Amino acid sequence: MVEIQGETASAFTDMLVPVDMGELNSGEWRPTLLLNKKGESFSPALLSRHSQDYSSFRLIVPSERAREVIPWLRHLSDGYIKFDEKELVGRLPGPVVVHDLGSADEMKQAAEKLKNIEKNSLPLSCKPFYIGLSSRAEPCGEPLPFFNFEEKKEESDKTTPLHHWHVERSAKVASFAGWDMPMWYTSIQDEHKTVRGSAGLFDVFHMGIFEVSGPNAYYFLDIVTTNEINLLRPGESQYSFLLDPDGRIIDDLLVYRIEKDKYLLVLNAANTDKDWHWLNEANDDSVQIDRERPWSKVPFSAELKNLSNWQDAGGSALADIAIQGPRSRDIILTILETSPNSRKLRDLQSKILSLKKMQFLKARIPVDGTDEGETDILIARSGYTGERMGFELFIHPSTAEWLWKKLLEAGEPFGIRPVGLGARDSLRIEAGLPLYGHELAGPLNISPEEAGFAGFVKLSKPFFVGRKSYLEKTNEEKKMTVVRFQLPERGVRMPKTGDAVTESHGRVIGQVTSCAMDTKVFLVGMAYIDKRHTDEGESINIFPRPAREKWDKPYEELEAGDRLVLHNEAKIISR
Repeated sequence: MVEIQGETASAFTDMLVPVDMGELNSGEWRPTLLLNKKGESFSPALLSRHSQDYSSFRLIVPSERAREVIPWLRHLSDGYIKFDEKELVGRLPGPVVVHDLGSADEMKQAAEKLKNIEKNSLPLSCKPFYIGLSSRAEPCGEPLPFFNFEEKKEESDKTTPLHHWHVERSAKVASFAGWDMPMWYTSIQDEHKTVRGSAGLFDVFHMGIFEVSGPNAYYFLDIVTTNEINLLRPGESQYSFLLDPDGRIIDDLLVYRIEKDKYLLVLNAANTDKDWHWLNEANDDSVQIDRERPWSKVPFSAELKNLSNWQDAGGSALADIAIQGPRSRDIILTILETSPNSRKLRDLQSKILSLKKMQFLKARIPVDGTDEGETDILIARSGYTGERMGFELFIHPSTAEWLWKKLLEAGEPFGIRPVGLGARDSLRIEAGLPLYGHELAGPLNISPEEAGFAGFVKLSKPFFVGRKSYLEKTNEEKKMTVVRFQLPERGVRMPKTGDAVTESHGRVIGQVTSCAMDTKVFLVGMAYIDKRHTDEGESINIFPRPAREKWDKPYEELEAGDRLVLHNEAKIISR
């Protein structure tokens, strides 16, 4: 008897055997086969889930096969051996602990069952991957439908709990992703400099926030996202992507591991409804997750909750306030210093000081005007401005205005100011961070690799949605990539999305995706261009898109006083 144990035991074991494990009850024994890399039977086995939390499984194999099976399992766990003829880079989720439990009472009862397993055909599995799958092409049921999302047009834009505060301060409010959001309070450039020099406070309540929980939350997320979820420990977060089965980006997101079986996803506001439908339909096995095997289904489901739907989420609802800039941590610590002193708050201050980039902590802080006198808060050292010191604060919407005002009050000596989405965009452009629809996906269908973020797509995972298609495209020679550029001359027209980019001799090599003014009042931006022209320092030309589709007169009829579109010179800079 062999025991497979660990946080990734369910994912490891599910990819190990060709039978479905989704409805395997604790203590139930299920007949299966262990297949080699050619899809041939390696050993019959009986499989059992040995724990309620899916962290321990047991295999019974014939005693004469045990000497081969146990080292094989350990090598699979460590990623030392090839397990599929068509899989060159993949490895099973792990590591796991493989215990040799020796003989047991169950062995005597299992002997006859093991003899019959190879004689009888096992039911076909609809899961998207298991060892030996590439050699077995039999269909498992009818193809599932494609994911098809049609966004509903809201009659009016939604507002955040701080909307009245923004209006009272004469903020420029405009529609963004279905929300009335502050674009700026004074000017984009002033607010941009405030973040770089001190600290800026952002209302980002429009962001999508989902909770994924349950004993198989890890495995579900590992299948629908591109990064390695098993690398996360509670209190850590990672950047990742949602891909469709064709390898195209559905969205980019941050994944926070709250507890052992609970995760938080933070997604783009413009994609929240689409992402919610996609994750739920994948979780319910109602859409395709693999074009090659269109009947494939997610092996284990998770519990999903939309925490940004404040009405339905109730007490679990969360909203996001971002404080970014070199003095942001000092301001958060100041709030705690002005609260009634306690050992718990001193410990919290110490933990905040030790937070590293992409780490977070959960806490309860004193709050005025509530029955309990305290509120839950998640303090994450993350952000979308490129600042080395910045935080996102997740709190219940009912206490958001209190926290907003408290941060402004505590931050006044440090020079804090409220900052709109205009500066949030210019800050991320200056930092070279991508925006969905511009440097990711969008009309140019830019992939993570072309955007410069291939490292967040872990092709070592044997399966995630879109992996096969993405891998095929990755093996093709890439001709285009995203670069940063800077215009050395001040006072020129700002390039806009879609403006043509040429090399020094006038040949078109791509187009602008984003542009803004940086801290030093130079224009910086990003463009999607031919890879042959991406050396740092190389000169490029940017031609503004004509205001009219056609010239007023033919070229040969131009005369003194007519205007032509001139290009702006720019240089490639590092990202």
